[in-house]
Amino acid sequence: MSEAYKIQDKLKLYFVTTTVVEWIDIFDKKVYKDIIVDSLNYCIEKKGLEVYSWVIMSNHIHLIIGSEQNNLSDIIRDFKRFTSIKIIQQLKNSTQDNRREWILPILRNNGLKNPANSNNQMWQQPYFAKEIFTMDFLFQKLNYIHMNPVRAGIVHEPKHYKYSSAGDYCGNKGLVEVKII
Repeated sequence: MSEAYKIQDKLKLYFVTTTVVEWIDIFDKKVYKDIIVDSLNYCIEKKGLEVYSWVIMSNHIHLIIGSEQNNLSDIIRDFKRFTSIKIIQQLKNSTQDNRREWILPILRNNGLKNPANSNNQMWQQPYFAKEIFTMDFLFQKLNYIHMNPVRAGIVHEPKHYKYSSAGDYCGNKGLVEVKII
């Protein structure tokens, strides 16, 4: 991965995107999105993650994040590991998600491709991280994140998408504890 897309300065804010392997639309189900929300809130409370903006799309998530307390790379690693385990466990135990018969073999095969991972792999490696270097870039990415559900045709206005920080920026309390810019 290019050095330009790695976390270099642990004290800066970053625009981060992480994608499900083979772009599987796992997050079209509420139960899987809720795992992401709960995990973000846990990382905020217990690991010092600071979330400035976020959105969960059908097969990827975008974040503007930072941490003054802990190593941001470590937080992202732990977040991805935990959410992967929880989502795969939920998928395996689900009697209502009929997609598990074709999703689980894909996750297992992707895990086998990674020599460091003998289990299932849900997230693509590596994730994309771009340092927020100017206020213009910050607001460009903030707008990009909030407009993602509109561009995807999920909602007409960003503030109406529940799995995003757009509502927080309109004065509503969202699902994740956001630091307003």
